[in-house]
Amino acid sequence: MAVKNLHLEHLEDEIINNGIDGGRASINFVRSLRDMMKGNSKSAVNMTVKWDGAPAIWAGKHPEDGRFFVAKKSLFNKTPLFYTSESEIKNASELSGDLETKFLESYKYLSKLSWGDKIFQGDLMFTDNDKSEQKIDDIEYITFQPNTILYAIQKNSKLGQTIDDAKYGIVFHTSYSGGTIEDLSASFGVDISTLGASSDIWLDDASYKDVSGNSTLTAKESVELTQALSNTGKAFRKIRKPALMKFKKVQETIAMKGAGATYKTYVNAQIRKGKFDLSYKKYLSYFDDYWKKNVVGKVKMEKTKEMKRKMGDNLRREIVSAKAFIDALCIFQTQLVVAKDVIIKGLNKAKSVGTFVRTDKGLKTVNPEGYVAIDTEGKAVKLVDRMEFSLNNFTVAKNWDK
Repeated sequence: MAVKNLHLEHLEDEIINNGIDGGRASINFVRSLRDMMKGNSKSAVNMTVKWDGAPAIWAGKHPEDGRFFVAKKSLFNKTPLFYTSESEIKNASELSGDLETKFLESYKYLSKLSWGDKIFQGDLMFTDNDKSEQKIDDIEYITFQPNTILYAIQKNSKLGQTIDDAKYGIVFHTSYSGGTIEDLSASFGVDISTLGASSDIWLDDASYKDVSGNSTLTAKESVELTQALSNTGKAFRKIRKPALMKFKKVQETIAMKGAGATYKTYVNAQIRKGKFDLSYKKYLSYFDDYWKKNVVGKVKMEKTKEMKRKMGDNLRREIVSAKAFIDALCIFQTQLVVAKDVIIKGLNKAKSVGTFVRTDKGLKTVNPEGYVAIDTEGKAVKLVDRMEFSLNNFTVAKNWDK
């Protein structure tokens, strides 16, 4: 059965998710992106922009009976959930309030398009009531905030006028094919040209525009990228497959016994603090603190506490024995992030839509959520500045935070 496009992983996590092959592929991704931005690309990588929309919408014609439907990710449940009429949406117990309204609007507008046999996945950007006019630095913008990022388009621009007229906006990024819902397979990238057009609907694909134009690297950025890739490669050569496999098994045990003490959770905790400075010493300290407070500290019976302490001691010894590996992993990920962030800065130079986050001091200018890099075999990873977007995603006010 084909893999559904439900979740993209960060580039720097590929070594944990897919082992040595994942680590090697992540380095190759960055090298290919570097070559693309230098104008030396041989089409090893395609790029799409990662829009910060919500909710995720699947739409198209049912492969077995040809009925138009809309769905959320529960389309891929053991018993698929999808909606082929407004009445089905209204009667769905899993849809209520604003989510029900979003799906009613999605069905109303997307059903007007010429789908043929297509099924697309996209991110809803706005419905008519989600848009507002806002003055930013004395310039009139049309704005909407589907999730963390507030998007702003100058009202008097061509795109601004199109969005102002539209009652519904969505960005599609993935297409699906297959004879049944269960057999659908995902392909990154979509061709929206055959869907038709309506002034009520703003449609876009997520393809990156103008890659070979404005988004180039300065001499300083090229030097920084080259050094970071060199450091990444040196660390990668110190990572051995047996040590990586053993580390993954230990992490799986930690996830079962005390999920918040895993290495991945430690990384996210660092991001919440506004840091991406990873080290063995800091992870060990994080593990100790978490285990003491949240695993041992959450049980009342002394006998159970002692059992949890012994379990923690055993897992701690496994972490200590993996010091050399964790040191190399931390350097690998930290330096890969440095390289990735140089790439993202270059890509952001071609940005045409204003992006902001709300803070208690007003609007703060930020970059887009990120990008998706897709190789010639269709494998995709997300390129997100975790020190910006992921931190914002953890901390800023969302549009629904009232």
